[in-house]
Amino acid sequence: MSQDDNNNQEKKPGKFSFNSYWIYGSIILGLIVFNLMFLSEASTEVINFQRFAQLVEAGDVAKIEVVNKKDARVFLKEESLKKPEFKKLNETTFSKTRPQFVFNIGPPESFADQINELNARVDPQLRVKLEYVDKENWMGPLMGWLIPIFLFLGLWIFMMRRVSGGAGGPGAQIFNIGKSKATLFEKDAKVTVTFADVAGLEEAKEEVMEVVDFLKNPKKYTSLGGKIPKGVLLVGPPGTGKTLLAKAVAGEAAVPFFSISGSDFVEMFVGVGASRVRDLFKQAREKAPCIVFIDEIDAIGRARGRNAFQGGNDERENTLNQLLVEMDGFSTDKGVIIMAATNRPDILDGALMRPGRFDRQIGLERPDLAGREAIFSVHLKNIKIGPSVEPKILSEMTPGFAGADIANVCNEAALIAARRNKTEVDLDDFHYALDRVIGGLEKRNKLISPEEKEIIAHHEAGHAICGWYLEHASPLVKVTIVPRGIGTLGFAQYSPKEEYITRTEQLLDRMCMALGGRAAESVIYNKISTGAQSDLDHVTKMAYSMVSVYGLDEKVGNVSFYGMSQDQFSKPYSEDTATLIDDRVREIIDGQYERAQKMLKSHRAELEMLAKALLEKEVIHKADIERMIGPRPYQVKGTTAKDEETQTNPVDQDPKGIPPIPSSIETNPDMGDIGRIEE
Repeated sequence: MSQDDNNNQEKKPGKFSFNSYWIYGSIILGLIVFNLMFLSEASTEVINFQRFAQLVEAGDVAKIEVVNKKDARVFLKEESLKKPEFKKLNETTFSKTRPQFVFNIGPPESFADQINELNARVDPQLRVKLEYVDKENWMGPLMGWLIPIFLFLGLWIFMMRRVSGGAGGPGAQIFNIGKSKATLFEKDAKVTVTFADVAGLEEAKEEVMEVVDFLKNPKKYTSLGGKIPKGVLLVGPPGTGKTLLAKAVAGEAAVPFFSISGSDFVEMFVGVGASRVRDLFKQAREKAPCIVFIDEIDAIGRARGRNAFQGGNDERENTLNQLLVEMDGFSTDKGVIIMAATNRPDILDGALMRPGRFDRQIGLERPDLAGREAIFSVHLKNIKIGPSVEPKILSEMTPGFAGADIANVCNEAALIAARRNKTEVDLDDFHYALDRVIGGLEKRNKLISPEEKEIIAHHEAGHAICGWYLEHASPLVKVTIVPRGIGTLGFAQYSPKEEYITRTEQLLDRMCMALGGRAAESVIYNKISTGAQSDLDHVTKMAYSMVSVYGLDEKVGNVSFYGMSQDQFSKPYSEDTATLIDDRVREIIDGQYERAQKMLKSHRAELEMLAKALLEKEVIHKADIERMIGPRPYQVKGTTAKDEETQTNPVDQDPKGIPPIPSSIETNPDMGDIGRIEE
């Protein structure tokens, strides 16, 4: 809620609160009343002189008024209105001063003669006397001016509210467009998230809890000469819990907490972003000590000067300049701590990242085995689980998963169990949820020709056989040719080890396994298909990373062009070096492709056996492969033969921001393989 909304909630129940919509309602009501009182004559029945003469002869006319020598208004007697023929007129009469009939008199002189002739024909008691009345029609011209003005003002207010991004309240008005949109959480705000709900981030929690303690007990730290940090930057991949940690701070802190998104400072009007920054810090100083949280700060914190060719007066740069001044300027006040979150720290401006503005940078990484177990324990509290579901088993099934991925798996498992009319969620539901999260919705009704299905089976069997006989390949979990997701006709799942460094032989084995699908097609059919597109993309990225990023190639040498190659307009190396890199990438990929072909030719019987089993069963697990072709020759260090069947999200994130080494094909999206390989 905003500061204004918070003030509104503090008002006593039942007390009248003014709203701008009351003005619009009053104007509309006034127009309706005016229409009923002054313009009701528009519904009066129009007659001619002959009909008027009949009314006079019948003795029904009480009087007649000639208005502005143009129109004659006829008023009937009260006793005549009771007649059946005038019953309808009596029901629709809103005012006693309203005439029942009206007609045009024509030339005034002729009309006077007609009235005299009519009075000569009727009894003296029934004769009518003309009353001439002059009325100025000032409301018509006035409404002709007012209505267009009201329409224009209404359209203008509507457009300004749409532009300002709001639909009501003072912050949405055009004169308040420079006001901050930050949501304020006071001490009594209902924020249910606490540090107990944040798991797997113990080191980050300690850092953030210390920041909260700075504000609660400042003398504890300042008594020794220390200074309270001015800013804390949460950095980490998407889904690792940056915003969740900020919510926990809002729930735990006993100080006001302002929350705003970086994009809320961006507006189409020049100077609005800087004005909102000033207003935000003005409110924060009034509430000090307090915490200001800016989510996705990269929206306004991009490095200055990178887009200079687009124009010198960049609104984002003006907003960033104002933010820099407010965080650490000449007249900076104490008692306001800035928290911010981003998953792109490499694009932030250096002045924003320096100590004095963001004194601390807290890195949030993807959780390890113990962290995932703790996260599962938190999410499983709200789910009715069976005895077979244990957080430790689920954590082993989800290497590389972030906190948001784990929450999604738990929710999917609960929905799947409910769809199956179960009373509790068991381990089988989690297996199915993992398949759906990694691979997408199962599509068993997809029509695939027998010939294509056979190609898919050999493709997947090629991946499985190569992975089975390669020392550094990740252990196989299962192979399936059941279509899933969009354009996915099958996949193989592996259980990669959690490792932080990767050697050359490991990368080469992963490349060989990734090329096993296309190699199997070549060995069996002497033809290749488009099904290996994702495999080739995966292998190409891996090869270029080996040569030009990690310095793992002998001919190119111990060089890395990662940080220097971010400029898309120029390369940090010569044309000869570019040619050498391309040649070495080709040699590496061709060598691993030939290696995969040679391996599959030597194990062709096992390849055919596995493909045949896939065509029959559609899904083959690790135990089935062991029964068909024997145990895997290489045992993964630190594991036993009774490994649980695990699944994977293949992400190896380097904590220093270096691009991840593409892991093995652990679910790689192509004709046969799916997954999320993050670069």
